[in-house]
Amino acid sequence: MNAPAPTSHYPAAPTAQTVETHTLSVLVDNEPGVLARVIGLFSGRGYNIESLTVSETEHQKHLSLITIVTTGTPMVIEQIKNQLDRLVPVHRVVDMTLAGNSIERELAMVKVRGRGEHRVEALRLADAFRARVIDATTESFVFEITGKSDKIEQFIELMLPLGLVEVARTGIAAIARGPEGMAAR
Repeated sequence: MNAPAPTSHYPAAPTAQTVETHTLSVLVDNEPGVLARVIGLFSGRGYNIESLTVSETEHQKHLSLITIVTTGTPMVIEQIKNQLDRLVPVHRVVDMTLAGNSIERELAMVKVRGRGEHRVEALRLADAFRARVIDATTESFVFEITGKSDKIEQFIELMLPLGLVEVARTGIAAIARGPEGMAAR
């Protein structure tokens, strides 16, 4: 997904930087308007959000974790992190991509309509991808699949010719490996 930026042959010109995808974990106060402020930072500067998940993580401390997947050059990603860090309700910003030692997962529900061989093939593929049947009728299934985003994309692509009807995805959730929590980092 890295696309090279334009280059120049002039020595004083800035060097080309590739566009990268980064997963940012942002620990914030769980209060009204915080998500709007974070999203406003992105939209106000023209940054794109590929995936967004938000959940309260520490009820006693009233903290929530916002996981944002975004793209940009290394300089733009650094700008995003610095600007997020300056927002008042933000306690911590961790670039999970640079931290390197993290786990990312996504959940999707995939509805497939089919009969006969298409139905049998959809069940066979679901089993191969470890997708669970969470709803079934005589004409359709709803599968639940979790894993890395590329695994989910691959499953969806395979379901297209078998009668894919609808997909609902949660977005990426990420957590660092090891004994330390987000607040301790």
